[in-house]
Amino acid sequence: LPTEGRCTVAGLDTKETQELWRIRQLVSMVFQNPDNQIIAAVVEDDVAFGPENLGIEPAEIRVRVRDALAAVGMERYRTAAPHLLSGGQKQRVAIAGALAMRTRCLVLDEPTAMLDPLGRQEVLQTVQRLHREMGITVIYITHFMEEAAAADRVIVMEAGRIAAEGTPREVFQDVSGMKARGLDVPLAVELAALLRADGISLPQDLLTDKELVRALCPSC
Repeated sequence: LPTEGRCTVAGLDTKETQELWRIRQLVSMVFQNPDNQIIAAVVEDDVAFGPENLGIEPAEIRVRVRDALAAVGMERYRTAAPHLLSGGQKQRVAIAGALAMRTRCLVLDEPTAMLDPLGRQEVLQTVQRLHREMGITVIYITHFMEEAAAADRVIVMEAGRIAAEGTPREVFQDVSGMKARGLDVPLAVELAALLRADGISLPQDLLTDKELVRALCPSC
């Protein structure tokens, strides 16, 4: 529950205790370490855990588990033991568990912080596809600015308050402001700022590596 201000989910006030059951059916959370979230000895049993606790009929649970695993590309591992999976695969199983709840909003708390680059890419691509193809609202908490750059909207938090918000292009243009808050910016943004300081003319809203290369070498 919020200690200050007001937070609503699909119009439901999170301070109203009688709404919490409905809110918990709309919002799911995936944590930083998937080992803290996966509890079953078989992948499909773990994905089924949430719907079982909602009292969903077994036939419906089987459909939800199948669909959720397919959505994250883990259907071939449905009978696997989670401890034999890679970090990225485990995190995708954790996301499948949230999807099986038929969630409308998925909150991910630094889901790639403990993963290698390949695992990070797997999780990020999965989340982007869920938003694009299934319309799920994704709240993605991260300190990796390249991940934040892929978002529709970026909110920078400082001391519990919003310090900056806007599109990635808008937020990351303020390189000095981000640095002052102890945050990085995407590498392409930082390199472009250094090149401008050396007198090279570049667009102010460059965001990605490809855009920077195209600006430096239009014919490449």
